[in-house]
Amino acid sequence: MTRIAIISKKKCKAPRNCDYLCKTFCPRVRTGDKTVEVGTDGKAVINEELCIGCGICVNKCPFDAITIINLPQELSNPIHQYGQNAFRLFGLPSPQKKNIIGFIGPNGTGKTTALSILAGETIPNLGDYDKEATLEKVIEQFRGTALQAHFEKLEEGKLKVSVKPQQISKLPKMFSGTVKQLLSKLPEEQVANLTTLLELKKIENRKLKDLSGGELQRLALAAALSKEADIYFIDEPSSFLDIYQRLNAAKAIRALAESGKTILLVEHDLTLLDYLSDLVHIFYGTPSAYGIVSLPKTQRTGINIYLEGYSKDENVRFRPEPIVFTEFAPQETVARPKLVSFTGIKKKLGTFSLEAAKGTINQQEVVGLLGPNGIGKTTFVKILAGVEKADSGKLSKKLRVSYKPQYIVAEGEETVGAVLSAARGEAADLNFEAEIVEPLNLGKLRDKQLKHLSGGELQRVAIAKAIAPQVDLYLFDEPAAFLDVEQRIATARMLKKIMERRKATALVVDHDIMFIDYLADRIIVFEGKPTLSGRVTGPLPMRDGMNLFLKEIGVTFRRDPETKRPRTNKPGSKLDQEQKARGEFYYTKA
Repeated sequence: MTRIAIISKKKCKAPRNCDYLCKTFCPRVRTGDKTVEVGTDGKAVINEELCIGCGICVNKCPFDAITIINLPQELSNPIHQYGQNAFRLFGLPSPQKKNIIGFIGPNGTGKTTALSILAGETIPNLGDYDKEATLEKVIEQFRGTALQAHFEKLEEGKLKVSVKPQQISKLPKMFSGTVKQLLSKLPEEQVANLTTLLELKKIENRKLKDLSGGELQRLALAAALSKEADIYFIDEPSSFLDIYQRLNAAKAIRALAESGKTILLVEHDLTLLDYLSDLVHIFYGTPSAYGIVSLPKTQRTGINIYLEGYSKDENVRFRPEPIVFTEFAPQETVARPKLVSFTGIKKKLGTFSLEAAKGTINQQEVVGLLGPNGIGKTTFVKILAGVEKADSGKLSKKLRVSYKPQYIVAEGEETVGAVLSAARGEAADLNFEAEIVEPLNLGKLRDKQLKHLSGGELQRVAIAKAIAPQVDLYLFDEPAAFLDVEQRIATARMLKKIMERRKATALVVDHDIMFIDYLADRIIVFEGKPTLSGRVTGPLPMRDGMNLFLKEIGVTFRRDPETKRPRTNKPGSKLDQEQKARGEFYYTKA
């Protein structure tokens, strides 16, 4: 059996605040073996060959810094390992010409590491982390495979690559000028088309430091896609983008592939990944401990295997239960008591105006809010939350509201544990650990300060804080942002269960169609002209709401016959044309 021992250097408090309980209580150490020793940095080091996997050190460590994993299958040496008792990646995707290769899997299982290796940014050490990594060794390792030629071209400098990084927030630190100045450094012909498609013209005179996340994302995509390269590496292109912008980004990426280029893509929006990819590699394992790369699958098969959690070809179960979608379009809307109604709501913010003529929100339902950025979704949510006051109109009654904002700011020295402790006191009707902490996987974050959390970690803490109080209405603004696919589904399940148990109501703003489809009972659609005017329609039954929304953007969806997940039809395909002719933009089986 292969055994992996991981020690988080950040969590481990040795040597200052630790008595090395992991070493003291290790049964092998007590018999004289050197299973646990003290490294040169004062941190504990575990010899994986001597470790028997008893788990005593895991339970004794007061800082939750140790993870011991007994793998069910024997694995060859890792492709790359970051150090002793550190993350390692087993396997590597193989780029294929004229194809878009999608990567799917939880955060922390090696997708970005794989991109970095294939792009030549990281030389894989083949598990010999204490020796200098060289491309000669890598080429020898992959002799006789397609990856041999790939790494040979990298070594010879004959492989041109273009990378759209995950961390787009670093762009303003790398370039201090305006959007126009940056674009002027790129190939003129390609930039012209991308500037129009990605809507960069109206921000061309702004400095990068003044751009929003969505604007930076579109600029980063334009910069990466406009370069002349052999392979393009695109890491999470949909972050911060609304559904319209995601589709335009997809068009730009697909056009590049159709011109004969090879593209490797990491994406957590399964609808977008399905729409773009030709082949898919599944990444599975234990986040921050190890990752395994599957063999390539066709995009439909690969995503369905990922949702099922079991690969028959490789005889591996990587999730205890499947992710199942519900085909509820033919059902009639369930009759529920009214929670609140709104009439004649109007709000003006500068040159932007929002109108919500009338609508009724019921008890014990989840309502999804769909529409482009800048159309008034957040403003409407803030009016319901009492954060903003409408210029006119009224709500039928005042509600007790809990609000998770779109942008989360973490300041000061507050820890996750302190936030969870306060939230537990507000959720006396729930088993807080089992119903909130465990689904959101927050247990191991308790000692971390909020200001040191990643975007996904901070998002999950904010969701826990917002769901804890017992109120009438919960408002979640883009809760899926920064979350991987499994975290999104776990969050959706948790929200639905708690709404049902408390007979409460939630309004959820998000741009991930699959997330909204999994979670929502009804839909509110926002129409109009972004940044100028917004009009609220609904809440509507799921089928009516989705049809209205998708008709507006000109996209049709069908249901996968196995998983029931929504799938985007290729524009102009036979099914796309047939559904548009029937006015059925959603829920059709195929």
